[in-house]
Amino acid sequence: MFERFTKTARVIVRDGVHLAEQERAALIRPEHLLLAILKHGDTTSAKILAAHGVTTAAVTEAIAQAHRRGGLSQADTAALSEVGIDVDAIVEALESTHGEGALAPARRRRAFGPRWRVPIAPESKKLLERTLREALARKDSTIGDEHLLLALLAEQGVVADILAGFGVTHRTVTAELAQAG
Repeated sequence: MFERFTKTARVIVRDGVHLAEQERAALIRPEHLLLAILKHGDTTSAKILAAHGVTTAAVTEAIAQAHRRGGLSQADTAALSEVGIDVDAIVEALESTHGEGALAPARRRRAFGPRWRVPIAPESKKLLERTLREALARKDSTIGDEHLLLALLAEQGVVADILAGFGVTHRTVTAELAQAG
């Protein structure tokens, strides 16, 4: 499948791996791929995100907040509050006992081996498989950065939740790509 990726899409995936390595993440998550897309401002997907006001700083802050809540989306938090569960109070109680970031994804322990051994999270594998389906749906012969963005938006999770807050959804991106031709 990777032979179908454009050079830009391959660079974005590689940069997502590098970002995960730099933060010593235990797994390469979809959030790393989103940040890698934003790193390349001249790509189709980065231009679409920029048009909606999505910045690296805003996404980094939103990811930190989502990780602080243990990955719960805003919708999950709102639903829990409707039944009387205050997620923020629970997070504060956990952090007061176990330290800041108690619900955040695990970090990789210091290792003395090759850097490239950060495993890919199951949701990231699913996402990369989804890029092929997005390309086929658009009748494209290659998988580009725009397919990666569409795949990020098609799957439920932290990234789709964050981008929905900026008004970026699978439907809006599909429409913008169709309009751009």
